[in-house]
Amino acid sequence: MTERLYYSSDITKGRARVVSCTAESDGRYAIELDRTLFHPQGGGQPADKGWIAGVPVEAVMQRGENVLHILQQPLDLAEVELRVDAVTRLLHSRWHTSGHLVGYAGEECGWQPVKAHHWPGEGRITFVSKENAPVPTAEKLLAIVQPWLEGKLSRSIAFEDGRRKVGFGELPAYLCGGTHVETLTEINGITVTGMKVKKGQLAVNYALV
Repeated sequence: MTERLYYSSDITKGRARVVSCTAESDGRYAIELDRTLFHPQGGGQPADKGWIAGVPVEAVMQRGENVLHILQQPLDLAEVELRVDAVTRLLHSRWHTSGHLVGYAGEECGWQPVKAHHWPGEGRITFVSKENAPVPTAEKLLAIVQPWLEGKLSRSIAFEDGRRKVGFGELPAYLCGGTHVETLTEINGITVTGMKVKKGQLAVNYALV
C-alpha cells in the first residue's frame, strides 16, 4: 500500500523508493513508490503534475490501495527525488476548498451535497434536499460563504478510524482525501456561475474570482 504523504503535509519536494515499474499497454510505465507526494485523480479532483527523478509525470491514478505514477520511461528500483508542480497543486487545492465552502453553504440552506467536481473551470456541487427545503439563490449561498472567507479560517486535518477528515475553523469536517489550502486567505473570492434543478437534485456551478 502506498503511503500518501499529502494526507498530512503540503510539501511538494521529497524522496521515495521505487518498488515496482511495470510496462503499460500504451508503451508508458506505471511506477509504484513506497510513499508519494502526488495526489491521484479522484474524489472530484484532477491529479497532481510534477516529476520523478526528473522525468515528467503524465498521470497519477489509484489501483486498489496503491498509487501509480505514469511516465514515458522506466525507472530503476531505487530511491528517487519527487517534485510536485506547486503552482498546479495550489490551483487544485483552491478549487477543491472552494467546493467544500459551497457544500457547507448548501447544507445551511437545507441541501445535502452528494457529488462534487472540483476541476478548474468546471466546479460543480450536486445537492439533494434534506426536508423539501426551498432552492436557495446564488446570492444566498455567496452571502453564507463570504464571512468564512473574511474570517480567514484555517484548515484542520484529523484521522478517525483510519479515515481522513478535513475542516475549516468551526465548520464541520468532511471525509476527504483531496488537497486543500492551509487557510482561506488563499481564496480571493467565489462566484456562482449557474444553478439547475433536475429530478430533485440541485446542481450549483461555481468558479473562483
